[in-house]
Amino acid sequence: MLARELLRDRPEEVRDRLATRGVEAELFNTGEELDQGRREALVEMEELKRQRNEASKTIGKIKGQGGDATEQIEEVGRLKSRISEVEEKVNEISADLASLELSIPNLPDASVPVGADEGANRIERLVGEPTRFDFEPQAHWDLGPQLGILDFERGAKVTGARFTAYFGAGAHLERALINFFLDLHTRDHGYTEVLPPFIVSAESLLGSGQLPKFEEDLFKLEGHAYYLAPTAEVPLTNIHRAEILDGADLPLRYVAYTPCFRAEAGSHGRDVRGLIRQHQFNKVELFQFTHPDKSYEALEELTGCAEKALQLLELPYRTVCLSTGDMGFAAAKTYDLEVWLPGQDAYREISSCSNCEAFQARRANIRFKSGEGSKPQYVHTLNGSGLAVGRTLVAILENYQQADGSIVVPEVLQPYMGFDRITAR
Repeated sequence: MLARELLRDRPEEVRDRLATRGVEAELFNTGEELDQGRREALVEMEELKRQRNEASKTIGKIKGQGGDATEQIEEVGRLKSRISEVEEKVNEISADLASLELSIPNLPDASVPVGADEGANRIERLVGEPTRFDFEPQAHWDLGPQLGILDFERGAKVTGARFTAYFGAGAHLERALINFFLDLHTRDHGYTEVLPPFIVSAESLLGSGQLPKFEEDLFKLEGHAYYLAPTAEVPLTNIHRAEILDGADLPLRYVAYTPCFRAEAGSHGRDVRGLIRQHQFNKVELFQFTHPDKSYEALEELTGCAEKALQLLELPYRTVCLSTGDMGFAAAKTYDLEVWLPGQDAYREISSCSNCEAFQARRANIRFKSGEGSKPQYVHTLNGSGLAVGRTLVAILENYQQADGSIVVPEVLQPYMGFDRITAR
């Protein structure tokens, strides 16, 4: 969430920057009114408590002199009743204000292109040429079943639409990609591997920004206050929830594999074929806790680590800076990596790398101290897919397909696979 002091001290700037994200002024105005009402109620309550204390002292003096303090005792009773009323008002306003603050997205960084949607995104760089063939390329939803490695019908039979069963070399390739990504980021990029819980609490989802805004996109466990993790970003954000870190240890750099579960609410009719938009998918996530002064440098580094995976796989891609209207709720700046898919004749997102600044840390109360006696500050958090595993498998099938329908295994994956070509089962 945003700092309440920022909302108070620089309201016009905040209002203007949030407007680029589609936040209506009415929401911000309501927040100002609630904050003002809360502060006025707190001032009134302090004054009432002062009057009560003075009246109590007067009662003591009167009684000490043998006098009648009935009138003062009644006044103290009236003051106590009013204090209770004002306290209830403060609590109600505070709850409304906290709920509203949780619904406000992060402020976009000044370097982010302004625009309402993806049409305003800025292409930063193109790496590699789109793969071309001397035959008509197929999409992965045709290649996979023909090879006997993906079965959409049986996945749907087991569970429902947007679930897939992998067989043979398909399952092997998914596993090989997970291991390749984890090895790359731990051995070459210096990240610490974490295997977090795949089930998370509501508090963890609140801390990372998924709740309350995106509850309809989550799978909740009936009868429990738990949810299936929509991304490893959630448990990784909350590893240090409510902690004060040693500034000398920053940055903390974690990488985690998890299955991810998303209801994909509101995406009806989009990407219904194939693996692009599934309810269950695998992902390797990069995450950093950094010093505020270093977070934008860290964003470039983290994005570079995700790009390295694509480069080693020799997959053509482009890096795109998302516009204010296309960014995720918690992000201040985001780079999307979009891989070329020849079977679809389009670039598609395979990684999203974001700097959330102190937005998540404030929600999850994650701070650091630079030294003895220093005041705790909120860390900055960054996250990025390194990479989305299923979408990488899609990119390999479509970019490495051969005229006979077989798939050449990228050279960097051959030690993980034990063979260099996928053929029909």
